[in-house]
Amino acid sequence: MKFPIYMDYHATTPVDSRVVEAMLPYFSDVFGNPASRHHQFGWKAEEAVENARGALARAIGAESREVFFTSGATESNNLAIKGVAESYGKKGDHLVTCATEHHAVLDVCRRLEKQGFRVTELHVDQYGLVDPEDIRKAITEKTILVSLMTANNEVGTIHPIETVGRICRERGVLFHSDAAQAVGKIPVDVQAMSIDLLSFSSHKIYGPKGVGALYVRRKSPRVRLTAQMDGGGHENGLRSGTLNVPGIVGFGKALELCVEVMTEETARLAHLRDRLKQSLMEKLEDVFLNGHPERRLPHNLHMSFSGIEAEALMMDMKEVAVSSGAACTTASPEPSHVLRALGLSEERLHSSIRFGLGRFTSSEEVEYVAGRVAECVERLRALSAGSTPRKAGRRAVPAQVGERE
Repeated sequence: MKFPIYMDYHATTPVDSRVVEAMLPYFSDVFGNPASRHHQFGWKAEEAVENARGALARAIGAESREVFFTSGATESNNLAIKGVAESYGKKGDHLVTCATEHHAVLDVCRRLEKQGFRVTELHVDQYGLVDPEDIRKAITEKTILVSLMTANNEVGTIHPIETVGRICRERGVLFHSDAAQAVGKIPVDVQAMSIDLLSFSSHKIYGPKGVGALYVRRKSPRVRLTAQMDGGGHENGLRSGTLNVPGIVGFGKALELCVEVMTEETARLAHLRDRLKQSLMEKLEDVFLNGHPERRLPHNLHMSFSGIEAEALMMDMKEVAVSSGAACTTASPEPSHVLRALGLSEERLHSSIRFGLGRFTSSEEVEYVAGRVAECVERLRALSAGSTPRKAGRRAVPAQVGERE
């Protein structure tokens, strides 16, 4: 094993060596600007961009001309939500979203509220699931957009996207989904799920940072967006700026690889995740699973360890990289808004750790991390209680995993 051990694959992923290999020629050999339409340097760059665009489109069941490149999922979310608000503002002023969304969605909605829009922020159940019927009830004649993430970036819960999409289609409301944690990890099909706008990102799927994409439906219905960046009219006028050709090439290759190995990789990661969970619950008592026990991302494990502080646990095992919150939120002493939305107690809020497994996680690493976490938790509990560590192997099983306390 190599140290430190990385188990924070939700925050970002290492670039796959095959992706790096695909990108390298576009830094120095094929270096043209794809907007240069009068010579072969530009033509070759444009061809590479369009090949990647096609790969992304095929992966989500879209057409190439419906995929637009951005700098990442945050920009895609901004373009989707603000773009709809400006284009459809005369039709209505109401948006619907969920309390456990990423800040790249929630903060955009709050900015729109300051501009006069109304936002309904729906609650979730104890597992982090939104009830589709709550969305149906929240939609009014003035609703122009529903924005609901495909899978949560912290607790891994997967929303019933297909049902929500069907409700939005029935009510004639546009449906946007932030799928940064889902695309490349689980099947995502914009047609089957009735999604009108979809945000996703390269660095979550073993591609380079700084490049993302937004799917925008062209028919049934045709979605109109107001561009949020003015300039040279790139990306069919939707997102001006010189395209990051090496990044786009890497994005396309990364997603192609994810689709190719998805079935095998999903099974392997789910197995390792379940081994980690089982081992932790066997070694420790008063351990709780956060998020849905079944409807969750295959590589996500989010647990609370009673009697300890998450920050102290992470400092105690510096050779293991895990997280106590979302990496895309700047450092804050405040507990996760996602965990608060699940109704966790104050103790659970401060004792939660997210384990993110990935393509390069090994079974040996899982075994090591399980033992190291158990060792550190017992030591911290003993220090806190001023007593000797409790015997490993005994545990108190909650009546319902992930329940409110």
